[in-house]
Parts: sequence; structure tokens; C-alpha cells
Amino acid sequence: MTENATDSRPELPKDVRVRFCPSPTGTPHVGMVRTALFNWAEARHTHGTFVFRIEDTDHERDSEESYNQIIDALKWLHLDWDEGVEVGGPNGPYRQSERNDIYKDVAGKLVAAGYAYESYSTPEEIEARNVAAGRPKAFGYDGYDRNLTDEQVAQFKAEGRKPALRVRMPDEDIAFDDLVRGHIEFKAGSVPDFIIVRPNGDPLYTLTNPVDDALMGINVVLRGEDLLSSTPRQVVLYRYLIELGIAKEMPVFGHMPYVMGKGKKKLSKRDPESNLFLHRENGFIYEGLLNYLALLGWSIAPDRDVFSMEEMIEKFDIRDVKANPAHFDIDKAIAINAEHIRMLDQQDFLNRSVPYLHRDGVVSADSWDALTDRERTVLTEAAPLVQPRVRLLGEVAGMVGSLLGDEEYIEPEDDARKTLKESAAEVLDKAIEALDGVSEVDWVTDSLHETLNTALVEQGGYKPRLAFGPVRVAMSGRRVSPPLFESMEIVGKPLTLARLKGLREHL
Repeated sequence: MTENATDSRPELPKDVRVRFCPSPTGTPHVGMVRTALFNWAEARHTHGTFVFRIEDTDHERDSEESYNQIIDALKWLHLDWDEGVEVGGPNGPYRQSERNDIYKDVAGKLVAAGYAYESYSTPEEIEARNVAAGRPKAFGYDGYDRNLTDEQVAQFKAEGRKPALRVRMPDEDIAFDDLVRGHIEFKAGSVPDFIIVRPNGDPLYTLTNPVDDALMGINVVLRGEDLLSSTPRQVVLYRYLIELGIAKEMPVFGHMPYVMGKGKKKLSKRDPESNLFLHRENGFIYEGLLNYLALLGWSIAPDRDVFSMEEMIEKFDIRDVKANPAHFDIDKAIAINAEHIRMLDQQDFLNRSVPYLHRDGVVSADSWDALTDRERTVLTEAAPLVQPRVRLLGEVAGMVGSLLGDEEYIEPEDDARKTLKESAAEVLDKAIEALDGVSEVDWVTDSLHETLNTALVEQGGYKPRLAFGPVRVAMSGRRVSPPLFESMEIVGKPLTLARLKGLREHL
């Protein structure tokens, strides 16, 4: 295979039709989502059509659980589709398991036209012939069955053999212009005749995928770089489908770069960073995750990383995607997610946070309307303090738990306890004494700040970190918490004093 990325990319058709066609064989991963996102963005940018179908012909690996997870993933990410499963359309059914009659009919036409043929060779026989000819054992299929005589076919059938069907590859170079990589050529003979139907009659991806694309009018095929080696087979099969009147035109192809994980290795489905739902559980919001995934091969501008999906739609062109591998950086992903959390309307932030708070046992219900009046009041007061400081919604519980709880002593987390110096007990004694004199009426942020600053910093002589650190640990049990004096106002005088005394007793 040779690439020439300096060549101009092909033009897109006028009425773009793209598709996303995952196999339901596991938990949705970020590489799959990046493919869906780029197809969706191209369709929306060009006012084209986004088709979503399911390639579920692998009976041993496909599962209904995985299918439902893929649907859940796209709906959570707000990647809507125009035709396909769940919504229907003129080219259904959109699950390959319901299209077997179509594949059987097309396979029969390919054989009748001489574009495909019956192949009786077993894998063991192919390997033995390669060794006998001085080729590597795993060299691949050698074309042995291309021109079997009637007698040979009869003998194989008498032995009870069932044939696979193979497509007859032409003895010529296969070339196409890739939307991402430019001009690509595969030399004649580098791609052997390939199987499209197993001996048991089951159609393979090599047949079902191009046939579905043809019948569904897909004219732009955007997929991962790992499928590039199969493209010459698709090009040849498409030529035959056009000759048979099954396909109207050859689609244009675009192969997106690998997503790499740690150690410059391709991100595996088994890597934690790859698991889409793990990111959701940790508290990514869909806007932040999609923004980051868009950066895996594409950028909206040289000096800009944060943008909305509306802005992506306006600017996206698959021909701007870089061919170089993209590296998944979880820290950068979290940082971008934090930016999107800060952009949320306050009530939207609260609504999205509540399920995480309920999961972590901080509030009584998993929806805003079902919370108690006190919970809603505290969260509303806390939101301006917390929203600018969290990076993931999963962090909200740790920030507001102490504001909602009624514990008079909060056991400090290990990193918080390490910040307590020898002066902590004396600091807490002085803080308790000073705060005890503050009236309920004056128990507000500015007054509390002034009171403690006077008692601990100006009169006590402590540096602010040593002065306020023990108070912060007493209030939240954490080294990092919402702003201290605002938190004390929300919690109120009795509980604040109780927590300061509680920590003092445990030093």
C-alpha cells in the first residue's frame, strides 16, 4: 500500500449520506464514539443524512445488551440520527440480522455473473500449498479454486464439503482518493480473493457492509484507520455491484487516525480510558466529552480547544482531519470537561449533579424535584461555590456533602489530616472563642471572614494557611472544599462550632 497525502482530497457529493454501523459486541468505547461523532458532524455540516444501522451478523459475539448500550450512548451524547434503528426510514430493516434474504440474493447474482465463485479449500490445505510452493505458511489464499473443473467440484461435493463464496479480485492495482489520506494504491496481487459467505451460508462483513451501503445510498464512508486494509476489497465489490445495477455509485472513503493510549499504543477496548460509560460514571458531561473527542484528529482553530457542538457543526470538514495518530489524554479531557461544566446554567448544573449526589448517598432522591426543601436550598446556595471548582460531576458530592450533612465531627481525609500542624489545636481554640461571640444575625460570609481574620491572623499572628487550614478541615474533612466562609454561613453557627470542637477533641 502506498499513500500520498499531499494530493488534493476528493470533493464531497452534493447530498451527503453517511452512516454509523457498529457491531454490538461490547461496551461502547471512545474510538467508536469518535467515529459516530465525525459522521454526525459531517452530516449536520453539509445538511446531509446520518444513517445508524447495526451490524449484528456475528451470532456468537453479538448481544442485545451491547445493542442497548450503543443506543443509550448515542442518546446520552445527543448524537441524533435521521434514518436507522429505532427511527426507521425508507431503506430498512437497519439491523443486518434481519437482512439475510437480501445478502443471499446479492451473493447469488455475484456468482451468476462470475464476480464470485465457490471455494472448497480448507485453511489447512491453503497452508500446505503455501509451504509446498516455498511461500510463508500464513501467506493467505492462493486462488486455487478460481478455475475448478466440474470433476473437481463433483469430488468435493461427494466428500460432503460445503463451499465458501469468494470474490474474484482483478489482476490490477486498486487505487482511490481518501478524504483524509489523499491518494492510496494497493498493488496487484496484494489483496487475495476474499470470502463473502461462509460454508455454512452465513454472510460476512465483507459482503454485508458494502451491500448495505449500496442499498442505503451511502456515498461517504468515514471509518477508522484499522479498516483501511479492507478498502480495496470494498472498492472491487462496489464495481461489481454497480455492474449488476445494485449500487448507483462508488462512495468516497475517509479513514480516521488511530486513537492512541499510554505508551504510544493503540487504545484498546480493555483500557479504562476507552470505556465510554466509565467516563459518564466519573461525571463527564456529554458536551465536554464530545468536545475532547472532536480534538482526536481535528481542531476548530490552531489556538482553541473549547467549543460547542453547534460551533463544531459550523466548521467541521472531514478533509481537515489529520492522518497522524491521535493521543487520548485523560487530563486534558477532564480539563475541557471542567470548562463545559462552568458554562452550564446553574439550575442545569444542579439538575445534572443530583443523580451523582444520590448515587453517593448525599441527597435523598435522584432528581431535583424529588429533593427535600432543605436539600434544594443548600444546593442552590452552594452551586456558585462549587460549580467553578469541580471538573467532573462525580466530584460534586465531595464538595457539598459536608454542607448537607449534620455530622458534628467529620473524620478528615488522609491528605487533609497531613495539613494539620502543631498549631492546629491552638488555632481551633481561638476560632471557637471568636466565633462563639458572633450573633446569629451577623453569621454571614463577610462578618465571619473578618472575625476569623482578626482573631487568627492579625491578633494570633498565624499565616492565613495555618490560620484557616484547620477550620477548613473541621468544616469539610477535606483539604480542598468550597470557599470556607460561605460554607460556614450555609452550615450555620451551631453546627460550625460543633465541628470545630469535634476536630479539636480528636487532635
